[in-house]
Amino acid sequence: MDIVVRNLSKRYGNFQAIDDVSFSIPGGQLVALLGPSGSGKSTILRAIAGLETPDSGSIELVGEDATNLPTQRRGIGFVFQHFALFRHMTVRQNVAFGLEIQKLPKTEIKERVDELLDLVQLTAFAERFPLQLSGGQRQRVALARALAPKPRVLLLDEPFGALDSKVREELRLWLRRLHDESHVTSLFVTHDQQEAFEVCDQVVVLNKGKIEQAGPPQELYENPASPFVTEFLGQVNILRPETILGMDLDDEKPLPVPIPGSNSGTIYVRPHDLEICRTRGDLPGWPALIRRLTPLGWLARVELTLPDGTSVHVQITQATSRELGLESGQEVYVRPRDLKFFDHTTEESGVVNYVI
Repeated sequence: MDIVVRNLSKRYGNFQAIDDVSFSIPGGQLVALLGPSGSGKSTILRAIAGLETPDSGSIELVGEDATNLPTQRRGIGFVFQHFALFRHMTVRQNVAFGLEIQKLPKTEIKERVDELLDLVQLTAFAERFPLQLSGGQRQRVALARALAPKPRVLLLDEPFGALDSKVREELRLWLRRLHDESHVTSLFVTHDQQEAFEVCDQVVVLNKGKIEQAGPPQELYENPASPFVTEFLGQVNILRPETILGMDLDDEKPLPVPIPGSNSGTIYVRPHDLEICRTRGDLPGWPALIRRLTPLGWLARVELTLPDGTSVHVQITQATSRELGLESGQEVYVRPRDLKFFDHTTEESGVVNYVI
């Protein structure tokens, strides 16, 4: 394991920023720390970099105990949100800076800088200054500068947070390709679920300084371990037990026993796990009224009201919407493909998946 964090805790006054956090990252992987503001993700990253001193716990980097090592001896490459480039230096000089501090031979520095400029596709911009570059280009320079000294691990703290959505999308794909070529073990902080899913091999979901769940992105999405993970990872409809009781049930495929009549559980269904039909059919579901139909490119968002007044939204393709002839004010039938139920009566929330 290239990064091992054990029982890490950090408090600022009365605020517990990190609370007994432990995780490990295998060599060569790109892993995301994902969570809302204040969840502790940046504090963990800064502790690994040596920019914050934890109250307790340990940090191991590539087999070496780095808990008390100064930042400059940890072999860390760090990329910040706001580029942090030297404005008076050219792109080439910025990338070469860390190598010159190491007092490497000039020929070796030139070879390494040329290699990195080619890797980040900025060879033609080598003699430009940061203010002559776009935001996306500046962040690529920052990444090249962080990679120049061949760090043991690369830490990225919301590196695309200051960029617009189109540039963010392009850089996400570029970062994944860059990582696949460089193979440097990387830890990536973000609050953007789509960003984490597109870029990373593993995701660590944080909430209030604790780890809620960790694993491959799709595994977390399909099998969330808690209500927080369910709600944080993508859009979701929240249903009341009374709504489930109002479903037209098929006697041959009953719902799990805990769902009907439970007063201490939460029931979730993703928008893409709801199916709209023009007629009832044989599967359990509800009659519903279309309140609004919103085109979203090749997708469509359908907002519905169920018989008990519950509002839900469904995500379908535009092709399906046209095929069904959907429009506002129409009465349809909606049925779930998958329901997730969390029982709060036990000390640890348990989840029951019901797939129709």
